[in-house]
Amino acid sequence: MSPPACSSPIDMSEANAGPGKVVVNRAMSVDGFIAGPDHAMNWIFEYLDNNTFPDVMPATGAMLVGRGTHDVGKRMVVEDVDDYEGGPVFVLTHRPPPEPERGVTFLSCGLEEAVATARAAAGGKNLEILGADLASQCFRAGLVDEVLVYVIPVLLGDGTRFSTSGLGRIDLEPFDNRQSGGVTLLRFHCRRDKSADPSIAP
Repeated sequence: MSPPACSSPIDMSEANAGPGKVVVNRAMSVDGFIAGPDHAMNWIFEYLDNNTFPDVMPATGAMLVGRGTHDVGKRMVVEDVDDYEGGPVFVLTHRPPPEPERGVTFLSCGLEEAVATARAAAGGKNLEILGADLASQCFRAGLVDEVLVYVIPVLLGDGTRFSTSGLGRIDLEPFDNRQSGGVTLLRFHCRRDKSADPSIAP
């Protein structure tokens, strides 16, 4: 069975009309890694769970995820890490699986159309963007409204960095800074006074 290829176009102006934001959501080590060696992410949940900052999850209506992050997330579920209830899950990929996956919609369309599709499903709540490469594409295309970072008190030394190489400068405006236990939450607005890169291919 072929996955949806965003075959039902959604008006971008309609998708952007609701109050929800497009939010890049990251947990990050103090030395700037969002995953450790071999894409390990279980270290995050030694410090962070759904109750650490309980206002974040209810504000999230859908998630758009890169394929690599989705595959890592599936391994974490198998290893009994608690699910994050962030609404419908969409995975943007050129490598859709041959069989459907429960609770996941695989998209093989362009980036802007995928964001519009997932945002429409968010029901006026925030759309979370998960995955380093996918987030970098969204930054470069000017699609990101906010950045949410959980700073975890650990040094990893190696792994997947917060942003991919070649992203360039993105100017941010801080608007929230909180701490819960050992975790610090940082939130930023993305400034829109710089031109987005139009040459993006997901």
